[in-house]
Amino acid sequence: MQRIVEFKRALEIISRFKDSRILVIGDIMMDEFIWGKVSRISPEAPVPVVNVTSESQLLGGAANVVNNIVSLEGNILVCGVVGDDEIGKKIVNDLKGLGIDINGVIIEKGRPATVKTRIVAQGQQIVRYDREDSSQINQDSTHRIISYLKRNLDSLDAVIFSDYGKGIISEQLIRDVLNLVRDSGKIISVDPKVNNFPFYKDVTVITPNNIEASEASGIEIRDEETLLRAGEILLNRLACKLLLITLGEEGMMLFESSGETTHIRTCAKEVYDVTGAGDTVVSVLTMALTSGSTLKEASALANYAAGIVVGELGTAVVTKSKLLEVIRKDEQSETSPAG
Repeated sequence: MQRIVEFKRALEIISRFKDSRILVIGDIMMDEFIWGKVSRISPEAPVPVVNVTSESQLLGGAANVVNNIVSLEGNILVCGVVGDDEIGKKIVNDLKGLGIDINGVIIEKGRPATVKTRIVAQGQQIVRYDREDSSQINQDSTHRIISYLKRNLDSLDAVIFSDYGKGIISEQLIRDVLNLVRDSGKIISVDPKVNNFPFYKDVTVITPNNIEASEASGIEIRDEETLLRAGEILLNRLACKLLLITLGEEGMMLFESSGETTHIRTCAKEVYDVTGAGDTVVSVLTMALTSGSTLKEASALANYAAGIVVGELGTAVVTKSKLLEVIRKDEQSETSPAG
């Protein structure tokens, strides 16, 4: 199989990541992990008893997209809403700690910060529980996001919508952002939620997983034939340049506006945890496109990056050195006598 991107070309693209300037608009949240061990079943109910050994809190949702871009040495701005509680304050402080301009982060009084808590034992997620208010943010917050975008628009290469359905992304916000950005020639990328699919028409790139693509297209994806049909429907409906459907262990399927389709094989050796993989995909894809890559090259780099994060437990990010290491090893494995 012909390689989509050679190591030398990948190095050329990734070396330009430092010049990318991207605004992430979306649902900022905290990913909380409770780690432990299970040695018995509860006498009170048929559930495991977790002996807690440690706890961790990591930036999640749109904030994890930010974290990925920072880790890859890009320049990043962020717009979103957090609550005025302790978790909201921690999110703001953690973003500050990354050296991020937090003027686009709006605190809404009375709104709790979104927290996804996962209990993990013996390397396996046992349960997840969420604390959130997914109602729409108020009009003032929406206007402040648009004002922030207007102030920074000229310096941007791309805008990413990180849509987790937690109330930040609305039809009005999408429409206002598209009206500002679309005619400027800047890239607009979307990690979508199904309910908002109809509003994302004319974006540059959209990256649903196969479940989201099934629901949005009305086609149950069971095999390659139904996958191609679903992709064609969505591409035509959204009029975007690139539709990248992530398929878990099956890799990704790239649909281009030219009508060309490309199946990109998975690079993951083992899948331990898919938490945050979509954040990594949209981050790397967008950075590559702002760095002179083709649609196929950007998708291939995003696929390599996704293969790294799903091989780690918890919300993970990718570094430039790790990404290049994986690409080099993959290329060497193909040229070695045993490859």
